[in-house]
Amino acid sequence: MTASTRRTVLSLYMRVFRIARTWPQSGAASDTETERKYILQEARTLFRQNQQLTDSESIKRCIEECEARIEIGLHYRNPYPRATYLPPLGLATQKGRKLRAQQRLRKQAKPIYLQSHDET
Repeated sequence: MTASTRRTVLSLYMRVFRIARTWPQSGAASDTETERKYILQEARTLFRQNQQLTDSESIKRCIEECEARIEIGLHYRNPYPRATYLPPLGLATQKGRKLRAQQRLRKQAKPIYLQSHDET
């Protein structure tokens, strides 16, 4: 990891913690506190999970995912990942070429801000 990449990752990590500290009130105080805890726990989990990455492309994808999740969370005032929907004809039988084709379509249709969500 280069020095500039390391600096970028650390600044994103600190930015997430600042966002969690100043997370806007969204109704009940208990909901806000739950959302803050979720933001902190999710950031710790994902950053620790990706701590051992050395490939510059995978690091770049993780940085882009983090930035996208920050922007979407701030825009919608919701820290939880947005739902994704299956592509048309998304349910295939459990065997054969149709299943493999549908799995490939689902992987291609997955937005960048959810690349690591299923792994946690």
